[in-house]
Order: sequence, then structure tokens, then C-alpha cells
Amino acid sequence: MAPERPLDRSSRPEPGTIASVLHNVRRAPKRVRRQSRDFIETAVSQLFDAAVRHPQGVPASGEYRIEDLARLAGTTTRNIRVYRDRGLLPPPLRVGRIALFNDTHLTRLRLITSMLDRGYNIAHVREMLSAWEEGKNLGDVLGLETAIVGTWTTEKPETMPLADARRLVDDPDAFERLVRLQVIRLDGERVTVTRPKLIEAFNEIRGYGVKLEKLVDLHEQIVPEIDKISDMLVRAGAEHVLDRIKPGEPLPADAEIAELITMLVRFRTQAVATVTATLASSIESNIESLVSRVLADYLESSPST
Repeated sequence: MAPERPLDRSSRPEPGTIASVLHNVRRAPKRVRRQSRDFIETAVSQLFDAAVRHPQGVPASGEYRIEDLARLAGTTTRNIRVYRDRGLLPPPLRVGRIALFNDTHLTRLRLITSMLDRGYNIAHVREMLSAWEEGKNLGDVLGLETAIVGTWTTEKPETMPLADARRLVDDPDAFERLVRLQVIRLDGERVTVTRPKLIEAFNEIRGYGVKLEKLVDLHEQIVPEIDKISDMLVRAGAEHVLDRIKPGEPLPADAEIAELITMLVRFRTQAVATVTATLASSIESNIESLVSRVLADYLESSPST
């Protein structure tokens, strides 16, 4: 029997990249690739996580031109220039007429983008960046680690004992409704909370006296509307992908697949930012109108002085 040839490690793609994920998918036995839904779902998740951390066509670290920096941070060159003008970003290194940014700029830019996406204005961002630079714990408030490192999935499910999950929700009827809505999944005496940030938000709002039943009602009504918006946005991106990847035909080269996945990651980032900004503007307008009506009613009913 001939000796087994050693693996050529130099030909292996860099771990954690789109190429390495595709390499591992091809090495899996055909029966696994064809029959295992978990295998496909895991591979898809790994592809998008890799695209977030290593966007196609952009160096992994070091020095970046403004276009590369914008792609890595999921923003625009115009926004970067605005942040520089407002003092949120330090000046780049000048090499002749070329401006070069580094990983410090990238980290700070991702943090700025994260805060703006959460509804903070430029003034708030400047104050919190100052607090961060002074060593205060900004991570607990803003999810700093995610903003810097970047992941594909917005929320990671959390698994815990059933008793802990019941204490977290602290409302038996609401708990059963959240199970039916698949926000919570039961597995014997273990529970997976699929939307931990949602539960966290519910509990914070409950602190103001809003009943959990009302919050679950709102969630149940809002999700179908959000899904409609998501479907419209994703279909726009899907048309471009399906023009280049035809069902039933061989897949294109790895580089082209990586480029398409990176495009979808950027598409997700910009779509979320756009919808978030539009929703925030609408909510602000409605809150201001509500307060105006309440104040007007109060002044109308107050006795004249």
C-alpha cells in the first residue's frame, strides 16, 4: 500500500476566510452536503461571518485608502470625510497626495457607525468617544466588541436552564406566548432564547410600568410588517446574485462567490442603516406630535392666570 501523501499546507486557504469555508464545503462527503440541512445552514453562517471579517478585495489589516476603509466599515467615503471634519476621526497619514488610514481609524469608524445606527446624534457620539478614550466602560452600553470585530448575525441565541429563562421573563403567560412565537425554544430542561436583545428590551421597558403582555402584542403585530420590508429589500439584492449564479449550473470561481457574498454583507449593512434612520425619524416625529398634543390639552384645560 502506497504511503499517504502529506497534505500541502501551503495550498490551504487562510483560516476564517470565504475561501477556507468553500474549501471545507468541497471536502465534505457528497451525502453530507446533499442530505444535511444543518451542514448547509452552518456553511452559510460561516460564509457570511467570514465576509464580515475579511471583505473581498480589501486588505485584512494595515493601511487603507479611504475607499477601502469605507467598505470595511460599511459606510461611505462622504461619511468618513464628515466624521473627520467633525473631529470624530483623527487625520490620516499623508503620503504625497494619498491619505492612508489604519486599523485605529477602522476600529473608531465601526464604533461611530454602530452608535449612529443606534440613534445617537453626532454630539452624543463625540461625548461617548471621549468617555471611551478616558477608559470608561462603553462596551456594556453599545456592544463595543461586536462593533469592532463584526459578526454576520445580529443576535446570537443564548442557551440556559429552563428555570433561569422563566425567571428572566417572570410572567408565565408571556413565557408561553414567546415559546409559540419561537422567541424561546424548549428542549427539556434547557431553553434557547433566540432573541436575547428583544427580551432585554422588554425587561427595560417593563421598568417604566408597561405590561409585558402589551409588549408581546406589539412584537406579534410588528414582525409580519418587518418581514414584508425585509422581503422587498432582499429581493432587490437577490436579482443581482441570481444573474451571476444560475440554479443548476456550476458555481463560479471562489473569487466571484466571495465578491457576491461581500456585496450582500454591505447590502445588509446599508439596508439596516437606511431603514433604521427612516424608522427613527418616523418615531421621533410621532413622539413629538404626541407630546405636543398632551401639552396642548394640558394648556387648554389649565385655568387662566
